[in-house]
Amino acid sequence: MPGAQTRTSYHHGALRDELIRACVALIEAEGIGAVSLRRVAREAGVSPGAPYHHFADRSALLAAIAFEGYGILEGRLRLAREAAPTAVRALGGLIEAYVGFARDHPAHVHLMLRGELAQLDKHPETRAAGAGAIRLLTEVVEECQREGSAPAGDPEPLVASVWALSVGIVTLWLDGPLEDRCVTLGTTPEQLTSQIAALLETLLTRPR
Repeated sequence: MPGAQTRTSYHHGALRDELIRACVALIEAEGIGAVSLRRVAREAGVSPGAPYHHFADRSALLAAIAFEGYGILEGRLRLAREAAPTAVRALGGLIEAYVGFARDHPAHVHLMLRGELAQLDKHPETRAAGAGAIRLLTEVVEECQREGSAPAGDPEPLVASVWALSVGIVTLWLDGPLEDRCVTLGTTPEQLTSQIAALLETLLTRPR
């Protein structure tokens, strides 16, 4: 219950974690515009000055949430890659994993897609964390090339295409149009994502 705890009831990194949790909940409930360190402190039930023990300003808190999101995302992508029997199935699995992450962590993904909100130029560790997912995607595309399911040569065009496709699905879902379209089609965003991933796999494996 907000306001039920005081800062003295937290230990070690628990206050930092609670501030992040409170901020994520606030973003999901009211949007990023509602976030200030004072408001997050109130939601966490701590004094107005408590957040400054861990975050220099609002952007530092937002960057910490984005950093956490990148870690969760990369973990999910790695699991999808490891579970796939082939590289091309892994590629489709990465799309599904990214969309599933966005469904479960909308506040995190909003910040990850809007780097200017977290002022990533001031938080290079968060910017570096964001490179992990692209690096993993590039590795899977290169594996597709080695198994013959993707064209040889520069992997970047396919990397960028899959990245753009994934972000496009997520953006349309979070902003609403995709869900409305799925209702019209009698499907769900998850089912449509799986169909899109399967179509990509089919296009890559068809005889050339």
